[in-house]
This record gives sequence, C-alpha cells and structure tokens, in this order.
Amino acid sequence: MNQAEKLPDPNTTPLAQFDLSDPRLYEQDAWRPYFARLRAEDPVHYQSDSPFGPFWSVTRFEDIMAVEANHEVFSSEPTIVIGDLTEDLPIEMFIAMDPPKHDLQRRAVQPVVAPQNLAQMESLIRSRVAEILDHLPVDETFNWVDRVSINLTTQMLATLFDFPFEERHKLTYWSDLAAGSPEMAGGNVDEEERLTGMKDCLETFTRIWHERKTREGGFDLISLLQRDPNTADLVERPMEYLGNLVLLIVGGNDTTRNSASGGVLALNQNPAEYAKLRANHSLIPGMVSEIIRWQTPLMHMRRTATRDVEFKGKQIRKGDKIVMWYLSGNRDENTIDNADEFIIDRSNPRHHSSFGFGVHRCMGNRLAEMQLRILWEEIMQRFSFVELVGEPERVQSNFVRGFATMPVKLHPL
Repeated sequence: MNQAEKLPDPNTTPLAQFDLSDPRLYEQDAWRPYFARLRAEDPVHYQSDSPFGPFWSVTRFEDIMAVEANHEVFSSEPTIVIGDLTEDLPIEMFIAMDPPKHDLQRRAVQPVVAPQNLAQMESLIRSRVAEILDHLPVDETFNWVDRVSINLTTQMLATLFDFPFEERHKLTYWSDLAAGSPEMAGGNVDEEERLTGMKDCLETFTRIWHERKTREGGFDLISLLQRDPNTADLVERPMEYLGNLVLLIVGGNDTTRNSASGGVLALNQNPAEYAKLRANHSLIPGMVSEIIRWQTPLMHMRRTATRDVEFKGKQIRKGDKIVMWYLSGNRDENTIDNADEFIIDRSNPRHHSSFGFGVHRCMGNRLAEMQLRILWEEIMQRFSFVELVGEPERVQSNFVRGFATMPVKLHPL
C-alpha cells in the first residue's frame, strides 16, 4: 500500500481490482461509491488479492444478518478482523470464539452492563460529562477528540475496570495499540511498541487480578471474571486473559469515542438536523442511534468458513475469510430509507448494523447509547453550537472508523 498512490476510480475500475482492505479508503473518507457499486453489482464479492490475503466481502444489510446468524458455518475463530493474528501475540478473546465457550465467557462480564447497573451509572456519567464540558474553553479552537471524546471514554473505562484513575490514560493508549496493528487492521502502530504496550497491559492487569482476589463483592469487570467459575482461572491463561482485556478495552473505547466525535461532524454537515435538535431536545435518544449508524465506529467483522458452502449463489470454500462490512450495511438503500442521509428523527433509528447481530451482538450497546445520550443532553444545556472549524483528521485503519483530531469552537447559549 503506497500512501502517495491515487485511489482507483470507483466508477470505472473493474470490481476485481477493488481493494476494500486499503485503509486509505477510510482515512480519506472515500469509501461510499465503492460499496454502493458492490451492493448494486456484486453484493457478495470475492477479492482474490490483498495485503491480508484473499477474502469475501458481504455488503448488504440482510446478507450480513444471515452470516451473523449462522455461526456453525461462519465461525468467529480464529479472529474477527481482516488480518490474521500475529505469531508474537496469539491472543484469544470471547468475541473470536463460538458457542458454547463464547457464551460462558461473555456471561461472566455481562452483569456489568445489566439494566440495574446502567441505571446506577447514569448519575456518575452525568457528573463526569458535566465536569468535562464545564472546563472547556469557549470561543477558542481546541481538539474535541482529545478534550471530550477520549476524556469521557477513558473515565468510563477506568470505572468499569475500577482502574487507578490517575493512570487511566494507559487504557486509551493500550486500546489504540491493540486496534492499530498494521498486520491485522492496516494501522500504523509500530509493532515493537505494540508488543511492549500489550506486555505492560497484561502485567498491570495481572497485578490488579491478584490484588482483587482479597476483595469481596466488587462489581468491576475483573471481579466479575474472578467470581464466575468459567473464568475464575483466566489469569493462568495469559493470552486469553489479555485477549479479553483488549476486547473489553477496545469495545468500551472505540464505539463511544468515535461516535462522540462523529456526531459533531454529522450535525455540522447537516445544519437542518442541528436546527431540529435545537428546537427539540427530546430527539436526542433517536439521534444517538442515528449517529452510531451514520458513523459505524467498527467498520467490519470477519468470519471464517468452517466448510464449503453456497451463499447467495457464490461458492465459499472451507477456510475462506468472510468480511461483513457493517459500514456498507448501514448505507444499504434496500433496507434503510435515504441510507446516505443523516436524519435525527428516523422512525426506526435502532435498525442498523453497527452493533452486529446474533450471539455476538455488542454487549455494551446500551451503555454506549447512554453515554452519548447524556453527552448530548448536557451539551445542549450549555452550548448553542459546537462548531467544526477545520477538517477532522481520521485514523488509518480498515477496522476502526475514527478520528485523531477534530478542531471545534464552542458557542454558549
């Protein structure tokens, strides 16, 4: 992949020459016409060559759901990104497992996002959001990603793990290292730095595990893992422990963080929708779902065929990679009206693919929605306009659809 090389013309290039794994498509925000063509002409598309090897792309909403629903044929093992696991870090995580093992491990941590826990978290999240917003400069340019999106999600992660608050920046750093691997997701993280960081993550959480053992009744993620018989010895399986930590850290970070920035961009690009919001704050819950659809913070998940199978008229072979492009499913005109438009008062806003479907549906979806709802409720009580004052800079990845910087200026009410 040559950064300076121009992207191929999406309208005239033969489909066989499309490389959907090229992170520049997403970093330059140029992906829409490529997927529109595939949905129309070849919705289950085989790419015979890429830096990550050959893979199938599933681009329509209903087809993505069909793949997700059939975990016997379309397995989450060994991994859920286009690239393969690196030999020097062969981590295991429950999102990349199939039932029954997947179900047992997921069940251990599910209580942290149970409805009664979310209700208790709401006031804490609100006070932290207020604290963040009240310390922002007004009428002066700053980076929204850093001061708001990262700050908010890092505080939330520290709470979920009961992680030392003064060291919480490490959680975001580890998340970026884990999700930014060049081999796995086309990122630009230095591999040596990534290995060092993951080692530090494992050592830190191993220490926390042993400290927690003596504590009774904690409701953080580590205590929940310790109490469940299926995960009580997880610390003795370091690559599996690290894998599940990475999953929970990235899962708790990227969705909320990039939707918190994506919402600002969407409203600035669609001033009529911003006007609707100013006139009616009760639109916020539906708007949050629309932001998550429109942003699609995790662009794909991968499956691996466990046997030869015919799918939508295509012959998929055992061992083939199948990439479900949530990003494309969320723009599928066959399923979502005016799918390319950002509309905050849609009638069925939760009808999107960003959280996946079936046994692997995002565990923290309600927590993500709650954080974003509270963020916008508190923004609208303080500011008439979060104004985008320059081009945002996007991260280099074919997996995480995120922002590195977003220059904004706040206008008070």
